[in-house]
Amino acid sequence: MAAMNDLSTRSATAADLDRVLAFRKVSAEGTSISDDGDGVARLVERDPDALILAERDGELVGTVIAGFDGWRCHLYRLAVHPEQRRQGVGGALLAAAEERFATLGGRRADAMVLDRNDLAHHAWRAAGYGPEPQWSRWVKHL
Repeated sequence: MAAMNDLSTRSATAADLDRVLAFRKVSAEGTSISDDGDGVARLVERDPDALILAERDGELVGTVIAGFDGWRCHLYRLAVHPEQRRQGVGGALLAAAEERFATLGGRRADAMVLDRNDLAHHAWRAAGYGPEPQWSRWVKHL
């Protein structure tokens, strides 16, 4: 995938999963019901390019899930290490995700962003995303 100075992005492999889960505990705004070894392993097995990692000098500094169901492009779990924020990591991850979507024929990407995460709102807006007030997320845990 892309490289930006000493920052590179690539698809995660099964060997990265423990490192990704440990990273999210430090860098993500909370965890979700799927943030466990089985959930992330299923993701990578089903769609090997969906989980995108950003690395700097061999260290994991960011992650995003770029899921495509054949119709819509969905972005989940964008996380950047607190010490690496405001250094282009999130932008590089989103550029890699958008490149993936364009290659797959995607036309519009949507993102799951916590309402209370003001820092994330700034990052998403800077990348050209914005909320659509006419939509609400409806969820049923299975």
